[in-house]
Amino acid sequence: MRPFLKWAGGKYRLIERIKEKLPPGKRLLEPFAGSCALSLNTDYDSYWLNDINADLINLYKTLQKDGPSFIAFCRTFFKDTNNTPEKFYELRQQFNTEKDIYSKAALFLYLNRHGYNGLCRYNSSGEFNVPFGQYKKPYFPENEMLYFAQKFRDAKFSCMDFQQMMESAGAGDLIYCDPPYVPLNETSNFTTYSTGGFSVVSQKRLAKTAALLASKGITTVISNHYSDFISEIYSTAEIIKFDVQRFISCNGNNRNAVAEVLAVFG
Repeated sequence: MRPFLKWAGGKYRLIERIKEKLPPGKRLLEPFAGSCALSLNTDYDSYWLNDINADLINLYKTLQKDGPSFIAFCRTFFKDTNNTPEKFYELRQQFNTEKDIYSKAALFLYLNRHGYNGLCRYNSSGEFNVPFGQYKKPYFPENEMLYFAQKFRDAKFSCMDFQQMMESAGAGDLIYCDPPYVPLNETSNFTTYSTGGFSVVSQKRLAKTAALLASKGITTVISNHYSDFISEIYSTAEIIKFDVQRFISCNGNNRNAVAEVLAVFG
């Protein structure tokens, strides 16, 4: 099943490759849940899904709690009169000032499906600032949302630092991490390339936490770009390297093969 959200770096096309490296277990933890593509297409007894993006987790919790009635409310935003630049920026401003978490969750879905390339981006003031996407008729993911609500009706959702979550893992748990990737080249701003500042220190902290959990018998699988830096900090893991097609500019026809890795700790 496809995720109901568009999400940069989503793993839908790599699900089978990732699943090959996930051992049996009772509960799957995703500290960087994003669109939940992997969890949606696995069959564990339970799930703990975490992301540092509070708006994303609010949407998931609302869908989990209110299911069909919330989906019906979300649909009211998907009408032709709302698919204009003027209305998009009006609703984007409403989202940025909205205090009601129910309405804010529905607006987040609207922005995801009507905004440019499904991006999720905030300015330095914490305001969502993705521009209008100019789609003829944005897709309303009703079936995907219904599946999500049913699949994760008993799942645990949280919004916390990845290390805090990972260190709460216990017997029977396994972990899949899809963190913000390292830059593809040295000219990228390595210290602040993602919202929230997922830096060199954060990358090392993640690798160290995964290695520590492996010593306790808990397996962690991590996705990332391949680089000398990643090879170094993942030195205690099994490394599976492969090429994936990535957009390398805003030109949708400009694709390039990029080396990616799965690192298995444990």
